Amino acid sequence: MSIFSLHTGTAPLLVSLPHDGSEIPPDIAARLVPAARRAPDTDWHVSRLYAFARELGASLLIPRYSRYVIDLNRPPDDVSLYPGQNTTGLCPTVGFDGEPIYLPGQEPDAAEIAQRLQTYWKPYHDALQQELARLHAAHGRAVLWDGHSIRSVVPFLFEGRLPDFNVGTAGGTSCSPALQTRLEAVLAAQNAYSHVVNGRFKGGHITRHYGRPGEGVQAVQLELAQLNYMDEDSFAYLPERAGPTAAVIRRLLEAALEV
Repeated sequence: MSIFSLHTGTAPLLVSLPHDGSEIPPDIAARLVPAARRAPDTDWHVSRLYAFARELGASLLIPRYSRYVIDLNRPPDDVSLYPGQNTTGLCPTVGFDGEPIYLPGQEPDAAEIAQRLQTYWKPYHDALQQELARLHAAHGRAVLWDGHSIRSVVPFLFEGRLPDFNVGTAGGTSCSPALQTRLEAVLAAQNAYSHVVNGRFKGGHITRHYGRPGEGVQAVQLELAQLNYMDEDSFAYLPERAGPTAAVIRRLLEAALEV
């Protein structure tokens, strides 16, 4: 069973897209409420949006399965990444609207969660760690870029409208100050999109766990407001919106590759 796809590149850059997957195995889908079977909380089309990264020599790691199966950007012990704030867990039981995603009594128990960790979570993270190690060995450094997207308005998770570009560096600990400054400069140099650094989305488990700038591995999370490249209601990809958005992401990735 293919859990993910990995494109191996030549540059010291790995783009991880942990919530791009939308597939739900039939045995799990049968236990979900009808609305959840569409996997509405998917980071829709981010692999298409980031397709240009191959031209930069980046590696790309893309999962097959939905975050409703298991959330690849949560720690295996499911400790909250945002204490005191609404969030969703390792094997979510509520969606971004705060509503249950499982039919009554059909939520996964501890044994099933442990099995999903072994089947879906661990292979993705093994591949991520191995690819980072390969890039670091080849270049003496590596940048991990964790690409995400979300609806621009999600009252369950945050107030008001989300900024267009939300950069997270775990409060400045997952990458060097120089890299964060370069990224901020790219966003400050354009006026088409709003942006924030280390706002509501400071970086999930992947950014926080793998970012070790002192050891030559830097990690950055980018959370995009989805209306900048797609229709948030139909989930349709909108090339006329996506093109300018991807151009800014490209400049960010180029800045991340600078020594």
